Amino acid sequence: MNNCIVNVSNLIKDYTTGPEVLHIIRGATFQIERGISVSITGASGSGKSTLLNILGGLDRFNSGVCVVAGMNLSKLPERVLSDYRRKTVGLVFQFHYLLNDFTALENVMLPAYIAGENKKDALKRARILLEEVGMSSRLQHYPAKLSGGERQRVAVARALINNPELILADEPTGNLDDEHSKIVTSLLYESAAKHGTTLIVVTHDEEVAVRARKRWVLVDGVIKTLN
Repeated sequence: MNNCIVNVSNLIKDYTTGPEVLHIIRGATFQIERGISVSITGASGSGKSTLLNILGGLDRFNSGVCVVAGMNLSKLPERVLSDYRRKTVGLVFQFHYLLNDFTALENVMLPAYIAGENKKDALKRARILLEEVGMSSRLQHYPAKLSGGERQRVAVARALINNPELILADEPTGNLDDEHSKIVTSLLYESAAKHGTTLIVVTHDEEVAVRARKRWVLVDGVIKTLN
């Protein structure tokens, strides 16, 4: 499929712990078209986060094919893989991973600055993104002065700063109460749609999963389609 941003075929991921071999991903095969949203659910320990880490270039796999945005991840050297993580994918985790000594504005602009963008331009775009996620009045606040929901809003803005082709969100509402979970869920899906970014969300929350255009479940290491 020419319009696919993700092409995965017969993906295998094992972990060896002493004499035991854990088969996590067992021949997963799927494609994801550009610009759509996909949610992945499944039992705890089913390999959802492992799969997302593979797509994000954070974890290697044993065999199979994993091509994202035209790049074969199995063949990328670490230097190129690091560049891939900075520019091609945006990551949102259950924990925000904001830098405590930097303001919300600085946290969002930093990935663009590290990627080589002019500091003034990076700050300008960071400000625009924070305004989009409803944080215009909290630009100069440090993470310790923000609520959990506000931190996740900053994390979403940070994921968008380098104009990624793909956003990967791993339990993005897992630490939030119901009210803030709904806010962050809407924000994540709406921001991805506005920027034309493909979104993959791993979640245990049915209300988060149901918002996706495509719903999948990971069972016995392979992807099953729900709709």
